[in-house]
Amino acid sequence: MSSKQLIELRQELKKYVRQDKKNILAKFFKTKPGEYGAGDLFLGVMVPQIRQVARKYHNLPWLQVRELQRSAWHEERLCALLIMVNQYQASDLAIRKIIFRHYLSSTKYINNWDLVDLTADRIVGQYLLDKNITILLKLARSKNLWQRRIAILSTFAFIKKGEAQNTLRVAKILLNDNHDLIQKAVGWMLREVGKRCGQKTEEEFLATYYQQMPRTMLRYAIERFPEKLRQQYLHGKI
Repeated sequence: MSSKQLIELRQELKKYVRQDKKNILAKFFKTKPGEYGAGDLFLGVMVPQIRQVARKYHNLPWLQVRELQRSAWHEERLCALLIMVNQYQASDLAIRKIIFRHYLSSTKYINNWDLVDLTADRIVGQYLLDKNITILLKLARSKNLWQRRIAILSTFAFIKKGEAQNTLRVAKILLNDNHDLIQKAVGWMLREVGKRCGQKTEEEFLATYYQQMPRTMLRYAIERFPEKLRQQYLHGKI
């Protein structure tokens, strides 16, 4: 049974529905049969408004947050995850552990790239900053696309602290991943390593692996390099 507060939250989200965006979002997030987001449903609410609702209902009781996360509507699941991020940031270590564990036990509902990208580093990555990352290495070997993306995106929390090694450990596991959403994510995180931890660190990794990694991953990783250097990587002349 939904609480009054959860009912109000859902009504609030519906105030921001844009009918012209429903089909656009469904197409953008690949919801046709056989695509990675197959069967997902969209209300037509944009991220800034979802964030606004998540902030307003940041104190939504935990049972209702979990109920919202299981919604068939993409925007409601995202709202639940953003509330989890807000609650994680405002909580003590004991509550953070509960949120972390719940996040990893509910990846069935974290089933598109935006849901991962907006939350994984802020919960999973943040929690693991001073801990062993074995769970990320396990997720990186998962058959589940979204668990693999959670693995690499969670390491963004380390990158923001100037630490590259955990990202590189996960990247090695995902080096030959055949899904473009993983190739792009790994390339993106390698690019962030270069940006925040030093280009030398990124290039040391690339020197060993750039000829092995998929083209998409490499292009994302070297996007910020000077054009001459970028072409050298693309043509295998490093």
